[in-house]
Amino acid sequence: MRRNGVNYSKYGYIFSIPFIVIFLIFSLYPTLYTAVIGFTDMKGVIPKPIHILDNPFQNFKDLIMENVSFRQSLINTLILWIANFIPQIVLALLLTAWFTNRRLNIKGQGAFKVLLYMPNIITASTIAVLFSTLFAYPMGPVNSLFHALGWSDAPIQFLQDKNTARGIVSFIQFWMWYGNTMIVLIAGVMGINPALFEAASIDGANGIQTFFRVTLPSLRTILLYSLITSMIGGLQMFDIPQLFITPAGGPDNATLTTSVFIYGQAFKGSYMYNKAAAASMIMFIIAAVLSLIVFYLMRDRSEAKLKKQQKMINKAAKAAARGM
Repeated sequence: MRRNGVNYSKYGYIFSIPFIVIFLIFSLYPTLYTAVIGFTDMKGVIPKPIHILDNPFQNFKDLIMENVSFRQSLINTLILWIANFIPQIVLALLLTAWFTNRRLNIKGQGAFKVLLYMPNIITASTIAVLFSTLFAYPMGPVNSLFHALGWSDAPIQFLQDKNTARGIVSFIQFWMWYGNTMIVLIAGVMGINPALFEAASIDGANGIQTFFRVTLPSLRTILLYSLITSMIGGLQMFDIPQLFITPAGGPDNATLTTSVFIYGQAFKGSYMYNKAAAASMIMFIIAAVLSLIVFYLMRDRSEAKLKKQQKMINKAAKAAARGM
């Protein structure tokens, strides 16, 4: 943009310099350095000369083929993410439909939204302490309640059972994040053209039909964003599994996620930085591949079909021009 002979477009580049510098130093460089470490023999607290392995992919091979804990952490991460994301997105959609229903016109929506979003504001360490206390053995509040109601004769060790521990961790993740997903979806609904809802109402569509025929299709991009961010966050699940159960990842590695595994490799025991870096890059590749798959599955098929038809038309036009 040029005004009075002065070119102002350069200032946009100048203002972006701080972000670029911070990104290069604190994001891109650590990522590239981590990738390099994955091909080396770097380990131990005392600094030693680093060498590229004779087989650069040996660390990756050892993790995938020989490390049972790493494979278990992948399975746990998938289970915990699915167990918390499905109810999370379902409840968020229900609450979104409830709050945005023009016919209900719910009063005090702001207060409800704040209360539902509140768990996302509380720090993970606080939530971990809270739930550890609730399910404490033998005299935690949950055990006391079960005993008072006659549901159990003896205290239950909730955190020593694999399925129970996974269920609690999944519930905590669900409880922490459903409010955030709800707010994102509500924002998406507020951005939908009101004329679409008015047209649906004139055509005689009820609330359920409007939600599934108008609201959901219009939320494709927002749902894609929620799914991608939730998936990446699930693959990086660390704080609750690390802080909630002692030892981290217990019982018997039932809540050991990949992030907890990576932390243990890098900062505990033998300080296997090379193994931790290799595991990090494997997770990076998994996240990238899954994101591409989700993008492909949730693409706008009608738009893709139109583009394909347009390409065929252009190709036919070029062929006809050559024939002339």
